[in-house]
Amino acid sequence: MSAARRAYRSTLRESQARATRRAVVQSARDLFVELGWSGTTIDAVAARAGVSRKTVFTAVGGKSALLKLALDWALVGDDEPVPLAERKVFAELEQQSDPRALVACWARFVAELEERAAPLAAVLVIAADADPEAAEVYAVSERNRLRGAEFIVARLTAIGGLRPGVSPERAVAAAHVLMDPSVHRTLVSEHGWTQGEYADWIERNAAAELLKGE
Repeated sequence: MSAARRAYRSTLRESQARATRRAVVQSARDLFVELGWSGTTIDAVAARAGVSRKTVFTAVGGKSALLKLALDWALVGDDEPVPLAERKVFAELEQQSDPRALVACWARFVAELEERAAPLAAVLVIAADADPEAAEVYAVSERNRLRGAEFIVARLTAIGGLRPGVSPERAVAAAHVLMDPSVHRTLVSEHGWTQGEYADWIERNAAAELLKGE
């Protein structure tokens, strides 16, 4: 019985710790978007989350750690410890055998991802100029985006869908630009495009640049 009680208490503590961490990260995310990198302070995050300053550091860390985790969660859409590459959407992309369907699926994926992550990506660009730790987060983020571009080009090549005469390097560069969060901010945030219009734009341009017969 005592062992069962200890297990219950441990599970309860873990659940409470996770809820606290979620509240801290969500508060940081909202403040970063509202106030930017320099305007967001640990004290403000603590106040928004309803916890102490010490709890912010204990649950997550400093500003760079908060921004990194907020961005990580935005990229995958939740706080589950499952990398983006192991998510269901990547399995769906890998199962596509029709190039046009693959590009359409990929365009929707990018649009959904940037809807969540682009606002934080803008903060990260500014933070990278001010904070060495944030600069490293930015460098990793850029490498991951490049790998995403390399992934879609590799899949198109594998199923024979890449346009003849287009080198892998050029194809990756085109996909890389289409995934740029600054494009999302320009079209959606500044010019009012819907997420669907943005996804359609990615699909059309990816098809024109990458697909055979387009």
